[in-house]
Amino acid sequence: MSAEGGGLVLVVEHETAVAEMQRRYLVREGYDVVVETDPGAAATMAAETRPDVVVLDLSTAALPIDLYRRVVDAARPAPVIAVTPPGDAVLMPGLGEHRVTRPFGPRLLVGVVAEALRQGEPVPASGLLNVGAVTLDPDGRGAAVGEHQVALTVTEFDLLEFLMRNPGRVFTREQLLEAAWAPGAGAGSRTVDVHIAQLRAKLGAGSPIRTVRGVGYVLDA
Repeated sequence: MSAEGGGLVLVVEHETAVAEMQRRYLVREGYDVVVETDPGAAATMAAETRPDVVVLDLSTAALPIDLYRRVVDAARPAPVIAVTPPGDAVLMPGLGEHRVTRPFGPRLLVGVVAEALRQGEPVPASGLLNVGAVTLDPDGRGAAVGEHQVALTVTEFDLLEFLMRNPGRVFTREQLLEAAWAPGAGAGSRTVDVHIAQLRAKLGAGSPIRTVRGVGYVLDA
């Protein structure tokens, strides 16, 4: 465990710039971070470092399920978060771990890491997020209020997923920009307000998103 108690995170990411961005955000939240840029060496690194959680990029691995299983065995009992390309819930149904789908903001990853550490054990890939009447399917990228499906844009979905993974926590507009928009997208705080308004309109009376005056937004559990 780190000195701050955040835990040790092993980031397995072949793109050096992406790995560094993830490392920077995780360190900022109090985690110790080890980076491995060779997915094939992930299991060995997990066995050597004994991390508290592993973030494993499977988007370019030749045998992603086999690689995942080797890392799970080496890292046990630490949870493994798989980073997968869009649509991968269909392509790799054998995965039974925490998962984030590209593209995603770094703060969303921080939230998933925190959630994995809180739960302690992997959750089914089909696990849904539920807050009040709102249900979110991170793998299938689907959203519903009660029994009614809601069509969300990519950014709206990422923004709602981030908030639902961090219920009760107040976020500034700048933090939400970091969570749901890609670096260098050129979006401003007004963009967050517009997307929140669109989300509330689509979720209707079941929307759990609340404005905190002078600060930002929070999702009430």
